[in-house]
Amino acid sequence: MLLAGSRSLFSLVFLVGALASWAAFSLQAGGGLEACPLWAVQRVLIVMFGGVNLLAALHGPARWARAVYWGLNLLLGGIGVMTAGRHVLLQNIPSEQLLACLPDMPFMLRNLSWWQVLQLLFVGTADCAEITWTLLDMSLPEWSLLFFLIVLGFSAYRLQRWLRAARKVTALP
Repeated sequence: MLLAGSRSLFSLVFLVGALASWAAFSLQAGGGLEACPLWAVQRVLIVMFGGVNLLAALHGPARWARAVYWGLNLLLGGIGVMTAGRHVLLQNIPSEQLLACLPDMPFMLRNLSWWQVLQLLFVGTADCAEITWTLLDMSLPEWSLLFFLIVLGFSAYRLQRWLRAARKVTALP
């Protein structure tokens, strides 16, 4: 019963991630939105989140493996909150205080270290400060932040439940 429950839960979480990925990519492709580097990182994190949960649903993890999957979801949610939070912050800074542009991603990955690329991405550009699309008065980064906060909260809840159950099992004589 627990195996079916974990598979169905991971399947449901995968579907939420797949829907978020579909929305992100269709808004860029169909809506003609230009993706700034921070938005691209957020999309990759959403796809990774979906991939982790698809793998978990196919795997049907036992007790300890479930904790690993929820831990990965927690990690991705935390990185997503930092990235989307920085993007939302950049949207509230006047664009004249930001860099005009960055080199393209392939150039940066070829010529800079990963750490330097991350630093440049989080510095942000005027492109990241521009709000090009809203729904219910929330921009894409704000929706992304909401998604990652939900992921973070739900994953923390599931991991905490697992830890509590694991403590009960080890406490039995």
